[in-house]
Amino acid sequence: RSGVTYNHKKLGELVRGSCRQPYNYYPRGRVDADNRGQPVIYMSPQGAPLTQKKARELAALPRMILLCGRYEGVDERFLEAEVDEELSIGDYVLSGGELAAAVVIDAVGRLQEGALNDAESAIQDSFEGDGLLDCPHYTQPSSHPLGDVPAVLRSGDHAAIARWRRQQALGRTWLRRPDLLDEAGLSKADRILLDAFRADMAGRHGAG
Repeated sequence: RSGVTYNHKKLGELVRGSCRQPYNYYPRGRVDADNRGQPVIYMSPQGAPLTQKKARELAALPRMILLCGRYEGVDERFLEAEVDEELSIGDYVLSGGELAAAVVIDAVGRLQEGALNDAESAIQDSFEGDGLLDCPHYTQPSSHPLGDVPAVLRSGDHAAIARWRRQQALGRTWLRRPDLLDEAGLSKADRILLDAFRADMAGRHGAG
């Protein structure tokens, strides 16, 4: 608000239709000599979807400005003049872009060097690498009234554990997000793992 030049010191007056007027809704940092070239990204349900790939692209930037509208958004003249791209976190509507911006900050921030204790663990997350969902995770104790940790994870056989995790990632993606699974592009080994997962699922349902 300190950079606003008109009398009421607001970042955008509401007008008919609950849209923010342009006035001095300009990212002040963008015109600073040290900050030139940083993109202005407007959080909007009309924007391109935020994906893990996009988060990695943003994480590689030295800095960026996230612009948040309120209610009906921001005056279109400002968007056309100052915004480089629009970004959406999903096909639903919020009262403002602040929560959407927080999602972007978290998704991008965790990819910064030193943000995670084990940087390699991020590579195993859902949507990373080949775009599959992540496999199930377990912790101690290995036996619990809710169930037991799968025996293969307690076996110490690293190759078998890797196969199990790969199979679970393939199977979960097939069950929950088939749109992410390019079966035609799967390797022979992956197809065998997925077929075995499907057979196991069919056997469980048949037994039930």
